[in-house]
Amino acid sequence: MTKEKAKTKHPAKKAKKAVKEPKKTIVEKYFVGIGRRKTAVARVRISLGQDKFLVNSKDFQQYFPTKALQQTAQASLVEIKYPKSLSVQVIVSGGGLNSQAEAVRLGTGRALVKLMPDAYKKLRKAGYLTRDPRMRERKKFGLKRARRAPQWQKR
Repeated sequence: MTKEKAKTKHPAKKAKKAVKEPKKTIVEKYFVGIGRRKTAVARVRISLGQDKFLVNSKDFQQYFPTKALQQTAQASLVEIKYPKSLSVQVIVSGGGLNSQAEAVRLGTGRALVKLMPDAYKKLRKAGYLTRDPRMRERKKFGLKRARRAPQWQKR
């Protein structure tokens, strides 16, 4: 009797076997590259499409005001003579404008290598795939900055 009660007590608890679906190959719509410089971080997405270069939802020429910064941000694209059918979207944060431009350059270089593996050699030779490791030295206690000591007073 106890066995029958146990069976009828939970009729909805029948184990269903999960049917496994075959894995689908996902076609990447965009290629991602992350670039860093000092404290700036740039997340770059490159996709095939219209000719756009957006940085934080603004045109890169509007975001980077000077010609030098624009050239730095675009350098890896110019190096491989990119087709005009590439759409580049960048989200960048931290650091100053120069650091951000260099982070964008590294991020676009890494994304381009994923898109076109044959571009690796050119970008490596130009130095656009190397992360610049130089960071600001931390402030030490008892000092004004990292190494700047307080001014000495005789009295």
